[in-house]
Amino acid sequence: MSTQTFTLPDVGEGLTEAEIVAWKVAPGDEVAVNDVICEIETAKSLVELPSPHAGTVGELLAAEGETIEVGAPIITFVTKDAAEATPAPTAAAKQADAGSGSVLVGYGTGGEVSSRRKRPAERPVRSSVGVIAKPPIRKLARDLGVDLASVTPTGADGEVTRDDVVKHASQASVFRNIETPDWGDVREETMPAQPRPVGVARGIQPGSDPSRTEAIPVKGVRKASANAMVQSAYTAPHVTVWKEVDATRTMELVKRLKASPDFADIKVSPLLIMARAVIWAVRRTPMVNAAWVETDDGAEIAVRHYVNLGIAAATPRGLIVPNIKDAQTLGMRDLARALNRLTLTAREGKTTPADQQGGTITITNIGVFGMDAGTPIINPGEAGIVAMGTISQKPWVVDGEVRPRWVTTVAGSFDHRVIDGDGMSRFIADVAAVLEEPALLVD
Repeated sequence: MSTQTFTLPDVGEGLTEAEIVAWKVAPGDEVAVNDVICEIETAKSLVELPSPHAGTVGELLAAEGETIEVGAPIITFVTKDAAEATPAPTAAAKQADAGSGSVLVGYGTGGEVSSRRKRPAERPVRSSVGVIAKPPIRKLARDLGVDLASVTPTGADGEVTRDDVVKHASQASVFRNIETPDWGDVREETMPAQPRPVGVARGIQPGSDPSRTEAIPVKGVRKASANAMVQSAYTAPHVTVWKEVDATRTMELVKRLKASPDFADIKVSPLLIMARAVIWAVRRTPMVNAAWVETDDGAEIAVRHYVNLGIAAATPRGLIVPNIKDAQTLGMRDLARALNRLTLTAREGKTTPADQQGGTITITNIGVFGMDAGTPIINPGEAGIVAMGTISQKPWVVDGEVRPRWVTTVAGSFDHRVIDGDGMSRFIADVAAVLEEPALLVD
């Protein structure tokens, strides 16, 4: 027998540290190669680490909630020596060896790591009302506000599948995005108030009652997002313009798409039309899709002739901006599918680092929070971000008469080093024009 020490790897993101979120094993547990041993949170995503060894868990060298540097030891394993090892490898080991060369299973430039082994906790569970569904599917249903008892199952033995839940959720009202979401009891993870006075060094008067002040560590996704926002706000000169829009025809189109058999298994919302509008408008004003790049000789503007469309996503762990690669090549249905995948992956905390890199322009849908408009901060490495406000009925003058119409506000913040006022205004006007008349998309 021998003891093997496993150090925290760089999971293909070029990061220097990560937080141990949860251990999935305990000392004395038997593990196979590629079994998930813990979850870590990096500056970009939540990642599962698989075991590089088969054997017995020895000691956990890092506590949950502790931030560890890459290369630091986190766990030990007691493994059999070569002479003691059984000749036949485990099924997990065979999977790990196939095509992996000398690279540790699950690591490298591919980004996120996932387990190939089905853990007991993921076996289907039958509730008291007779619904069969795995725990991840139940969580997805809760996140989407879906009552599992009302879902028609299509899986083996009457099991509810992921597609069943997503399809059921897609049948929600066409005006779903104008509703303020149910926040729930807890929006973000916090830790108990600290016994030490908080903020004394910054001139904050400490209270005598420690329960009056709560300390929330800034780390992981929250830390990365904060650093990016500060970098952007204090580097790029922001200018914001906005326009109120009659989006009635957009809402009518969304309703028709929902009723179309071609979109029967796809969630459709006004965000889909907004995404198509942004892509269309970028073609007419390419500078909004450019970037300011510092060089040895000074600076240059890089104009991208492709659109990696970022969608700002609020998650319990903080703001992330995954993007849809080459979105300009996608038709309406494929773009809708891409938006669905992006949203579900973000909600589950499974967005990969690769999905968050290389964005060229971003949309933030603040309308889902009931906001009319805002002045968003540009995502670093981009020159523009568009905010879509809530869509609500308002009195609107049409052909000289006041009528109730579905109205929204489109706002955009831009890097004034890259694009001037006329370009910003033309771009936002083009986006608004598509929302007012989606038929422009057929040109």
